[in-house]
Amino acid sequence: MARTRPPTAPVPWAELLADPKTRQRHEEKTYRRGEDQCWYWLGAISDSGHGKLRAGSRTDRTSQIVTAHALGFAIVHGVEQLLAADVVRHKCDSPSCQNPAHWLAGTRAQNAGEYAARSRQIGHTLTDERGPAGRARAIRDAIKAALEAGADVEAAIERAVIAGQPGGALQIGLW
Repeated sequence: MARTRPPTAPVPWAELLADPKTRQRHEEKTYRRGEDQCWYWLGAISDSGHGKLRAGSRTDRTSQIVTAHALGFAIVHGVEQLLAADVVRHKCDSPSCQNPAHWLAGTRAQNAGEYAARSRQIGHTLTDERGPAGRARAIRDAIKAALEAGADVEAAIERAVIAGQPGGALQIGLW
């Protein structure tokens, strides 16, 4: 007999965004870089490579684990635009990216089509041998280690990216 998941309640985005500590946690776990570069997530990473964050408050029982870029999209564009989108896509194809300039609202079909079109490009994010979660965790860990050691963070990111690419190719630019 096949197991089915119980239906999940919709995420109460407006309620979660009303908690200032949620916004602060999102900001603190985002490593910001140049405006055209990926801003990497430094918190928990899901098996799909997306950032995860506890939003809301434990004291008023609104606490809930959410996808970081969906929360960020709601912070930047509002809850209505988030709810109107089927998915929030990444132009950079880096699921842990928190740069609002890299996000696009869209459909699952658009997301799947973009994945299929770019997943075989040499040196692309999607060709990383570690998979999206392994790549996101390697970059997160490299940033944290470089910050702790006072080392060059950009060099650490580059090494982490190259480590997962066949032949050591660096990610190609998309725009």
